[in-house]
Amino acid sequence: MSNRPVTTKERILDAAEGLMLVKSFHSVGLNEILTAVQVPKGSFYHYFKSKEQFGVEMLKHYVADATAWKTRMLLSPEPEPDALRRLLTYFEGNIAKSHECEGRFPCLVAKLAAEVADFSDDMRVVLAAGTVEWLDILRQLIDQGVVQKSIRPQPDAAATAAVIQDLWNGAMQRAAVARSTDPLRAVVDFIRTWLSPRT
Repeated sequence: MSNRPVTTKERILDAAEGLMLVKSFHSVGLNEILTAVQVPKGSFYHYFKSKEQFGVEMLKHYVADATAWKTRMLLSPEPEPDALRRLLTYFEGNIAKSHECEGRFPCLVAKLAAEVADFSDDMRVVLAAGTVEWLDILRQLIDQGVVQKSIRPQPDAAATAAVIQDLWNGAMQRAAVARSTDPLRAVVDFIRTWLSPRT
């Protein structure tokens, strides 16, 4: 972890991410963001020329942090060498986070995807690029698991990764509507059964 000080721009982006996880992109106003970080309006326009450009930068910031975290959690053999257990532990951590959010979306990408994809093509492109990176992390984990025999052989690891991601995203939507983590737990149980080596 870096010991460098957090910049004003990063403070604005971090505060906005938290607000938008609770609300939405369009319902969070500039004044609300600036009040949260206690900076003047001029500071915002020093870094961002518009709210849309700010949204692009916020999503890039979020995706970069999330990609680094997913890489650490899913691809590092330390402390868990078993790839399937690593994946299931990752999902359990996400369920715990969703529980803390009282069933609301714990992931900004999942929360904002439908809202901003038609509103801003630039924001959509950031979301699409992040999704490609995350799918590749899942594919690499599946390949690791197949090699070590903790995951049963897959005809196409990339396709498997995409289905897992889609199942999880769909479960997050249902969890948000139901205000329950039950859909997430059901998906994790399905993935465990699907990927576990046949005995």
